[in-house]
Amino acid sequence: MKAFLLAAGHGSRLRPITDNLPKCLVPIRGVPLLEIWLDICRRAGITDVLLNVHAHAGMVHAAVQKYQGPVRVRISEEPVLLGSAGTLLANRDWIELQNEFWILYGDVLTTADLAAMLRFHRKRQPVATLGVYEVAEPRRCGIVNVNSEGMIQEFVEKPENPVSNVAFSGLMIGSGRLLDYIPAKFPADLAFDVLGHIQGAMLAYHLGCYLIDVGTMETYKTAQATWPGLD
Repeated sequence: MKAFLLAAGHGSRLRPITDNLPKCLVPIRGVPLLEIWLDICRRAGITDVLLNVHAHAGMVHAAVQKYQGPVRVRISEEPVLLGSAGTLLANRDWIELQNEFWILYGDVLTTADLAAMLRFHRKRQPVATLGVYEVAEPRRCGIVNVNSEGMIQEFVEKPENPVSNVAFSGLMIGSGRLLDYIPAKFPADLAFDVLGHIQGAMLAYHLGCYLIDVGTMETYKTAQATWPGLD
């Protein structure tokens, strides 16, 4: 199975760490985020990862060359950022024959059981399955409204008046049909340009695990103090 690992952002909220280091190589207790993610992928049976990069791309290439694990890593360098959905569209040929694929946000740190989430997705085969979790500040997240059957009836990115505190985690499984909803423009963003248009065709998978977005200095420090590791 294949996975997009989205890691091309500037990491501006993590400065000064990211002044000289790409966000995907920021260490968590001495281990780069990318190394943690490749281990998560290996455990979930993901064989191929497409990693998009932008800032400090040379450092990412060097890190991938040193990687000795079984996951095959393909780097897609973006001199101009394409956006999370734009990356999928630009690499459509890479997943053309795939019935399903992962979309993973590289600045998320988690102990989620991806294999269990995939089994959940395969039972009903929606356009997409979003991993979701409860958050304290829903106005800062992509918020979902889920019906009794687990179907997402509404998705709003950073809503002024949130209908719930259940948020998109940055872990997602897409089917080939998902690509048809991506607008032919660059940059294109999954949260702002895509997910709100496939309400009623996405499932919510509730994650009961450790999960934190390490995109800010505050959450990065929290992750350093609380990360339990994968074992």
